[in-house]
Amino acid sequence: MKHLYCFYFLVFISFQSFSQAPSSTADYNLPQKRLLIQLCSSFLYATYQGKIDEDSATVLSAKIYKLPLLLSTDEGFHDSSDEAFLDGSALLEKGNITAFNKILAKTKGTTKIKLLLQAGNFYLSKPGAKPENLQNALYNIKEAVQISNELKIQKWQHQSITLLGKYYAKAHNLEESKNCFIKVVNECRKQNDQKALADALANQAQFLPIFDPQKEVILNEVIKLYNTLGLQEKMIVNYLKIVVIHYYSGNLKLALKGFYQSLYYQRKAGFKHIHFTEATISYIELLQNNSKSALYYALKSIKTMETINDYNFADDYYLRLGNVYLALGHFEEAKATYEKSIKEGQNGSNTGGWYKSFVSLVAAMSSKGKDQEAIDYINSMTAMYPPPNLFDKMILANTKALCYDKLNNFAMAEKNYKEMDNCAQKILAPETVIDILNLYSNMTAFYAYRYKVKEATFYANRVSAIAQVYKQNFSSEKLESSLSKIDSLNGNYLSALKHHQIYKKLNDKFVNFSKNKEIEELKIQYETKNKEKEIKLLSNQSKLQKSELQKSQLLNYLAIGSSVLFLITIALLYNRYRLKQRNHAKLEQKEREIHKKNINLKHLLDEKEWLLKEIHHRVKNNLQTVISLLNSQSAYLDNDMALSAIKNSQHRIHSMSLIHQKLYNSENISTINMPNYIKELVEYLKESFSTGQRIRFEINVAPLELDVVQAVPLGLILNESITNSIKYAFPDDRSGLINVTLEKVKESYYLLTISDNGIGYNTTACADRKNSFGMSLIKGLSDDLEGKLSIENQNGTIIKIEFLAEFLIDKK
Repeated sequence: MKHLYCFYFLVFISFQSFSQAPSSTADYNLPQKRLLIQLCSSFLYATYQGKIDEDSATVLSAKIYKLPLLLSTDEGFHDSSDEAFLDGSALLEKGNITAFNKILAKTKGTTKIKLLLQAGNFYLSKPGAKPENLQNALYNIKEAVQISNELKIQKWQHQSITLLGKYYAKAHNLEESKNCFIKVVNECRKQNDQKALADALANQAQFLPIFDPQKEVILNEVIKLYNTLGLQEKMIVNYLKIVVIHYYSGNLKLALKGFYQSLYYQRKAGFKHIHFTEATISYIELLQNNSKSALYYALKSIKTMETINDYNFADDYYLRLGNVYLALGHFEEAKATYEKSIKEGQNGSNTGGWYKSFVSLVAAMSSKGKDQEAIDYINSMTAMYPPPNLFDKMILANTKALCYDKLNNFAMAEKNYKEMDNCAQKILAPETVIDILNLYSNMTAFYAYRYKVKEATFYANRVSAIAQVYKQNFSSEKLESSLSKIDSLNGNYLSALKHHQIYKKLNDKFVNFSKNKEIEELKIQYETKNKEKEIKLLSNQSKLQKSELQKSQLLNYLAIGSSVLFLITIALLYNRYRLKQRNHAKLEQKEREIHKKNINLKHLLDEKEWLLKEIHHRVKNNLQTVISLLNSQSAYLDNDMALSAIKNSQHRIHSMSLIHQKLYNSENISTINMPNYIKELVEYLKESFSTGQRIRFEINVAPLELDVVQAVPLGLILNESITNSIKYAFPDDRSGLINVTLEKVKESYYLLTISDNGIGYNTTACADRKNSFGMSLIKGLSDDLEGKLSIENQNGTIIKIEFLAEFLIDKK
């Protein structure tokens, strides 16, 4: 009864505004018109969130687009060539039952069956499923079944039994309904009639409960059959039914993927009213915290609305765009968009979205710190427009609670949260569950940050219980932040940290994007669309004028140009002949000189390469001599610090010596192959410290070669970092892992990472070692590379250096 009351109220307040909308269906064929009614009714049903039933949504959709109501349900027996059928259908649409019955009494045979089915369909389509309507439907359907059995025409037998199945479903006799549909399906399979089978299966699936596992199985077969038959519009309708199953089952990722696929099918079928699907995609993307895609498709839905001149749901589209702006922290844009939605809702389309926009506008004001102003605005608006239903009353109470909370009026905040809770318990359903989960998350946060652990835990558990019942994989910033606070207050710090990390991850998605210039580009693209059209029109006019002028000038210049071109061509050909003779002799002389110079240059280049190799060889030998001298010196030392210093110096010298050895042995004497160099350096350090199998090394180096100017400091940094990890990261002979990575992060920029899973650095001890020679060397060498150095303590020590590779040879 509540749904029926809401339906008549909505039709009354909406009929005038909807009837003013110009028709955008003039070039649609019959299947496209049926698709429009079905997509519009689905959108309305979801938008009103259970305030009206599906039949009421269908009636309202037909009124909006001025299409016959029975068009969406009479496909099996609609006959545009039967004049009596068309006259009878028109009378039913007008509600003239007496005149219809007169026509019905005069007909017989298949025409009578069609009119009886249309009458049964008419009564079944009435909102509210009143007993008298169901009784009238059954009377007409049974007579159709009787006549079709007498005539033994299988098509009409199937149509009659199918409509009887729909009657039983409306009368909540699901077992009888199921038997009717199964009977038709089995007979269609025997006949191998693919079209009839697809229709029968579609009807069977339509009236199964949404969580019945057979529903999705049957719909998949229906989609396959319609796709094979090329019936795109019917395939789209049934594909969306699967998407709805995924949505109400809490599988938002699968539902989102389905809506994207449906959008592709709609475009392919030439269906223009794609703003229903675009707006829905924006809504789900925002639920998934994908703010970039949410903004894009919110703007797309408005652009489609303007392109096809269909403003029937403008308030809802502006509402969804405003929600995206608000989530991104663009409060002024959100406020302006909400105001536009309210204006559209009050003056025009009135799908109910404007009241949500009013509440969202208050939230935008509160986000700017204007909480008292927001409360005053609520009071003034609700005095003129009280909440029309429990859902709007619920979201209004939540918004007031948030404002009072920020004003530190906790008593009023709690009072409004209690009112919100009371409303939520009364309207909890699959259509409202996501909104209710978000509102309970706000209530949980309110108590958590008032240090009322018992109440906060109670509502957090309620969120979890509701999500489990409705199979929702729910998570939000407010909920994760509250759970972190609750666990912290209970002393469960590990769990608190986990919830805080999830909260940061969700929050960073919005923060990062709101700083991104792409949002400004999308806004500019939308706001300047009309200006671009005007510029394009002026540009086309200018081009047309220039084209006419150029045509007249071209004729004049063509004759003169042709004569001049001919004379120039003759002169050029003669001059070319003379030049060719002179140049030929000069070229032969030049060629002999160049060949001689090339021989000399090659000889000089070979000498240079030999000398460079010899230099690298001698430098390497000298460095090895220094290492040997240091080794000899260490034999006469008994001071541990001195021995350690000599050992460190040997490692540093070896890292440089290895570079000169590589240059000497390589064909390329100017660059170092970094993967080979790093592997050999690591092997040397591993052997020097005799780590054995206690410490493992993982090396992942991108295939590149660096100039010796960069390779030397890079090698020294690697030596210092790996030596520190071996010496300090794994005390008491612990086993561990040292990871060395050199990877490309963007064009010409590389990131060197040396990490271990050891004990990490002690911040107190680290402060003492910040000025040590090793750390000073790493910092100085990083500056030489003009790189960015960072040191992290996360499950061990992580040293990162990002630098620009010069004289780069990337083998990829």
